[in-house]
Amino acid sequence: MTGGAGFDLVVRAARAVTPDGMIACEVGVRGGRIAAVEALGSGLSAATVVELADDETLLPGVVDAHVHVNEPGRTDWEGFRTATLAAAAGGVTTIVDMPLNCIPSTVTAEALEFKQLVATGQTFVDVGFWGGAVPGNRTHLRALQEAGVFGFKCFLLDSGVPEFPPLTTELLEDYLTTIGAFDGLMIVHAEDAETIAHAPQPHGSRYADFLGSRPREAENLAIAAVIERARRTGARVHILHLSSSDALPMLRAAKRDGIDITAETCPHYLALVAQDVPNGGTAYKCCPPIREASNRDLLWDALADGTIDYIASDHSPSTVELKDLAGGDFGTAWGGIASVQLQLAVVWTEARRRGIALEQVSQWLSAAPASRIGLRHKGKIALGYDADLVVFAADEEFTVDARKLHHKNPVTAYDGKNVTGGVHATFVRGVRVDFEHPRGRLLQHGTD
Repeated sequence: MTGGAGFDLVVRAARAVTPDGMIACEVGVRGGRIAAVEALGSGLSAATVVELADDETLLPGVVDAHVHVNEPGRTDWEGFRTATLAAAAGGVTTIVDMPLNCIPSTVTAEALEFKQLVATGQTFVDVGFWGGAVPGNRTHLRALQEAGVFGFKCFLLDSGVPEFPPLTTELLEDYLTTIGAFDGLMIVHAEDAETIAHAPQPHGSRYADFLGSRPREAENLAIAAVIERARRTGARVHILHLSSSDALPMLRAAKRDGIDITAETCPHYLALVAQDVPNGGTAYKCCPPIREASNRDLLWDALADGTIDYIASDHSPSTVELKDLAGGDFGTAWGGIASVQLQLAVVWTEARRRGIALEQVSQWLSAAPASRIGLRHKGKIALGYDADLVVFAADEEFTVDARKLHHKNPVTAYDGKNVTGGVHATFVRGVRVDFEHPRGRLLQHGTD
């Protein structure tokens, strides 16, 4: 810790989550970075001083590494302005945008440049980008890496949009060999296409039918295939939105064997359960699906023991019409849950019920994802880090109203649910988000 004077901002908190645990401190910010962390009462001075109330805790901003913004091309589903407004309102200070559901998909350096151009001047939080790995773009991967993407997303089955086709497992190995040569990271939607093709096809309003159409075996087989190909190639891999607890033993074994593999799960798998999904409740449809309560408990255990490395929202919104709320048909409704504004509160609500400390929740939502994807100055209240800070009221309760959320379409599986944890203020690089002036920065891997 070090002192100093002439700070741009000082935040004083009786409780702050830092790498040293929950402490009372004063945080001094200069030039957008944390320049001092001193004991509360040190008297750091600045042009702007923020003193937290007794019921408030200072957190590092959430780093959401899995967000579908969809702009350009499907901006009626979501856009950079609305997605980042929602993020800021929920204590998220950095998002990393997925390469599909936008048109064109982010599968070439030129497509990335176009997306960055569209995003410029629209973002209220900092935004990074994933590239895509699809058949035919293997020769573009190095150029995408050099242009600043944080890694490459692939599907092992139909993605749901025709412009982003899946890789076969044979192609996956070829692509892992390619990105392994420049230490890239492959992030994988791991469900086995053949298993799902032979499962009962979903139709109608019964959630049980939809759940049966996306069996655990599909995840298990696909994850096993990823592990084996990561073992052969030595490439770095990451499993997206882990839903099946059956896959946890093989992930543990792969980590013990030294394979460079990580995994994330999502708020909806940690807070919601299949038994509570109403028939016709297509707001709950996502892929992989929300599973049973016993499965949820095992995912929490896997977070605790490090098998699952972090939590990401998989914010995957669509229009109201595509979610088919009126018809309630799980066979035709879009699969995705809008949650970027709610993930901190949703995860904290369930974690608190389980006796898990806020410091641990912050690790899963901020420090761990930032570390894995290479955001070297994000996710911690520590010297030299970006002053991405959240004033969080851990005891504050509220009822989710989808109509009052900032994301573009008023649909979420959490509508009407009671959650705990209010975001009172969000600072991005030392500047408080005012929800009027977009000051977010576009991030590039290797420089931020």
